[in-house]
Amino acid sequence: MANIVKQPCDEGVIRSAPCTDPCSRNVGRWVLAATILGSSMAMIDGTVVNVALPVLQSQLNATTTDVQWIVESYALFLAALILVGGSLGDRFGRRRIFAYGIALFALASVWCGLSPNVNQLIIARAVQGIGGALLVPGSLAIISASFSAEQRGQAIGTWSGFTAITSALGPVLGGWLVENVSWRWIFFLNVPLAGIVLGLLFWRVPESYDEESARLDWWGAALATLGLGVIVYGLIESSHLGLFHPLVLGCLVVGALILSAFIFVEVNNRAPMMPLSLFQSRTFSGANLLTLLLYSALGGVFYFVPFNLIQVQGYSATAAGAVFLPFIVIMFLLSRWSGGLVSRYGAKLPLTIGPIIASIGFALFALPGIDGSYWTTFFPAIVVLGLGMAMSVAPLTTTVMGAVKQRQAGIASGINNAVARTAGLLAIAIFNIFVFNTFNRSLNGRLATLNIPPEVQKQLNEQRIKLAGAEVPAGVDVELSAKLKQAIALAFVDSFRLVMFIAVGLALASAIVAFVMIGRSKRQMQQQIGVGGADS
Repeated sequence: MANIVKQPCDEGVIRSAPCTDPCSRNVGRWVLAATILGSSMAMIDGTVVNVALPVLQSQLNATTTDVQWIVESYALFLAALILVGGSLGDRFGRRRIFAYGIALFALASVWCGLSPNVNQLIIARAVQGIGGALLVPGSLAIISASFSAEQRGQAIGTWSGFTAITSALGPVLGGWLVENVSWRWIFFLNVPLAGIVLGLLFWRVPESYDEESARLDWWGAALATLGLGVIVYGLIESSHLGLFHPLVLGCLVVGALILSAFIFVEVNNRAPMMPLSLFQSRTFSGANLLTLLLYSALGGVFYFVPFNLIQVQGYSATAAGAVFLPFIVIMFLLSRWSGGLVSRYGAKLPLTIGPIIASIGFALFALPGIDGSYWTTFFPAIVVLGLGMAMSVAPLTTTVMGAVKQRQAGIASGINNAVARTAGLLAIAIFNIFVFNTFNRSLNGRLATLNIPPEVQKQLNEQRIKLAGAEVPAGVDVELSAKLKQAIALAFVDSFRLVMFIAVGLALASAIVAFVMIGRSKRQMQQQIGVGGADS
């Protein structure tokens, strides 16, 4: 469910770009239809796959590490290449690159659905991530280039409303497919959508370019992808090798060196994909640090919640997909209200209070044990978290856009979008280290009180890598089997609670960042928005 809430600067991309080819009303409808369906492919895929992970783990006999890579391989290429995807569209044609992204995403989806084993699925998901990096920024850029300033506001509202609906319905539909048909159909579903989008693109959507687009920063893209990939690989492998294993330490050191080279290239590049000069703005740096912390908490939590719901609480895949519907509804209904908070109170207040409320929501996730009604266990946490995020997202977008000069607003919002996706990428890898260690420590303590035959103990130890998906060895008597299942479930609840408390700390840290680094007053924020680039 990592994509269950739109990235903070999605709408900022639309607002920042100039209109190059105003649409007639009839053409505009087709532009919206194509971009909404195209965006929905990536959004549905991101939310649905998380709901399917427990089933994928069971049917493909996957370890926790394998399951992480199913998510991380997609997120890695999407996060590292999303800025390049936007630049490709500006240079070679937004419609053309968007179409390439749709086609690649659809082909990779077929590969995912036909994958006979988890290794092929991981590779196919990586190709999906490349396709996503082409289509996600393309959908926004096409809208910005196709509507005049007067039309754009209504187009944004239409796009936001329909993408919110797809974000809400996607997990429910995906859960139903997983439960009643096959997990493979959550990927095959993209194929007819892609066919419709491609038909609309070449039939009705006009092409657009940016004649002043800079040359592509291929070195920056390669170094960012490789550096993040090596670090994530080391973090994921540390779950079973240990954090101080030579391979893990080597990956972390090499990854850090590669990212240092990325910074060097960006500083000395005439047309960097990530202009580091933007971070001279205290407000811009603060907004992105806030994004990194808050979206790390959100991404890690949304990754682990489906495992708790399905493997521990006994929810069906359909029910697990529907659990976050209140979150989406709250975000949708309060988005306009939260956007007005900046003009009334400045950015500091909502960006401080919002994450604090979100931290309370994360804390409420730690309260449920095993069993209990949804309405008294997870529903309160989801509602409070939704309120906190609704208060944070729109002011965060406004802050990022207002912290730089108007001509830099597009790249600034793109950077913030990439930061949010990178946050989720790193959070899943880091959180799993804590989850795995806590799970094993808790399980050891619970098993020590049971009289377990050595052979059963050995077989159970081989299952630990699956966490809550660990299976009790065959042939165990009914009473011991029930006790072992209870021990595994409670051990996972202990590790899940730790993740929630880490998320609380990250959310509170983001609130502190907002209080210290974001503009101090409503008047200063209005000056930022009006002048563009005035630092706080």
